[in-house]
Amino acid sequence: MNDVVVVGGGHNGLVAAAYLARAGLSVLVLERRAEAGGAAVSFRAFDSVDVRLSRYSYLVSLLPRKIVKDLGLNVELRRRRISSYTPVGTGGLLVDTEDATSLGAESEAWQRFYAMTASVAERVFPTLTEPLPSKDSLRALVDDDYAWSVLFEQPLSEVIESTFTDDTVRGVVLTDALIGTFASADDPLLRQNRCFLYHVIGNGTGDWDVPVGGMGAVTGELARVAVAAGAQIVTGAEVTSIDPSGEVTYRIGDEERTVAGGHILANVSPHSLAVLLGGPPAAQPEGAQLKVNMVLRKLPRLKDGSVNPRDAFAGTFHINEGYQQLAAAYAEAESGRIPSLPPCEIYCHSLTDPSILGPAEQAAGMQTLTLFGLHMPARLFRADNETAREEALRATLKSLNSVLDESIEDCIVPGCIEAKTPVDLQKELRLPGGHIFHGDLSWPYADEGHEGTWGVETAHERVLLCGAGARRGGGVSGIPGHNAAMKVLRSR
Repeated sequence: MNDVVVVGGGHNGLVAAAYLARAGLSVLVLERRAEAGGAAVSFRAFDSVDVRLSRYSYLVSLLPRKIVKDLGLNVELRRRRISSYTPVGTGGLLVDTEDATSLGAESEAWQRFYAMTASVAERVFPTLTEPLPSKDSLRALVDDDYAWSVLFEQPLSEVIESTFTDDTVRGVVLTDALIGTFASADDPLLRQNRCFLYHVIGNGTGDWDVPVGGMGAVTGELARVAVAAGAQIVTGAEVTSIDPSGEVTYRIGDEERTVAGGHILANVSPHSLAVLLGGPPAAQPEGAQLKVNMVLRKLPRLKDGSVNPRDAFAGTFHINEGYQQLAAAYAEAESGRIPSLPPCEIYCHSLTDPSILGPAEQAAGMQTLTLFGLHMPARLFRADNETAREEALRATLKSLNSVLDESIEDCIVPGCIEAKTPVDLQKELRLPGGHIFHGDLSWPYADEGHEGTWGVETAHERVLLCGAGARRGGGVSGIPGHNAAMKVLRSR
């Protein structure tokens, strides 16, 4: 019998396996796909070019330096000098990470607002790899009644509208609340607030960094460290059931096998875990994004001739993401229609890290673009995914072209574009409803009566949730994997 069986070899499962194996436990990782890494992998998505894309997840903010240091990971994360660029008419808004003066009249409000979020980040982020604090103790730690009120208690719309007057600036702020989250700015459930919080607290700074070598370099290093410590990773192993007693049944090809573990760490969604346990499935969440990968022969010209495209695309390039545009797109999608002017954002990995390009592609000046479309909920694609995907892609490229001085289609290497809807992500990665976080993000504090737990516990003592759907999960963080490992180690 293994001490631990990890179901799912995504990055969180690999983090857990590495910690546990380094502590001397016998660890078996079962991964359904042909390689470990889950959604945090790199692919040569297009046969005609030597380019390894971070096909699904693509930037790193929440991976704690503590995990990198604890596991001795050899990974390089590069900071982007340009935070964002937002085209407006024939001009635009360029936000430098070291200089907010380009925001004009909004500069002072911007600096004040993000100084507030930075203070919250500095206090909250270290708690994510500790047992869950109570709500009251986290509030005391934040030690700022205004910050607590506007981030944890009021719809985000209230602080955005009271702090900023410019529609474009309001929209840039709001986008961090809508990544993978289908909600309005004034959603009373505060899903947008939770999403925003996790987007601004990473490592106490909120910086979103580029993984050198692509996302696959991160999970490849995690797998290397786990195996070096003694963990066994079996790929092509599809788990079909989990018994709360510690028995896991899986299939490799046509052969069914069973293995026992002292603990079962489920690096799957809560929805999938419920099915594997043989009970009724948990409520299925709804993902809300269109992911588009492209390889370009060159960066496109902008309508804004004052900005070098290499600067504009070096950070997050916001497209039709003004505050009112986001509201209009949400209303259209909520009514069951693909937004007529889809809001989206782009970043160019290869500008910061050209190593993902082959030598010939680098010499030719090729670049990669990753586009993330907002307000594209799964409901729009369930009836006819193929047709809806084509419609959503056409509308999104039209939205992008509205801010360019030449067609993006003319810049794409022939055949080097792909789009992934929530339905595609559910099929390919088993993400429930295509939700990239496995469900709505949670507050980083315990429900009443659960203070001091790790946020990974289930109704079964030997079964722990170590994926993105655990409390304090979501994003490329390794935090649920770390916390599940700590739960095991401290219970021995």
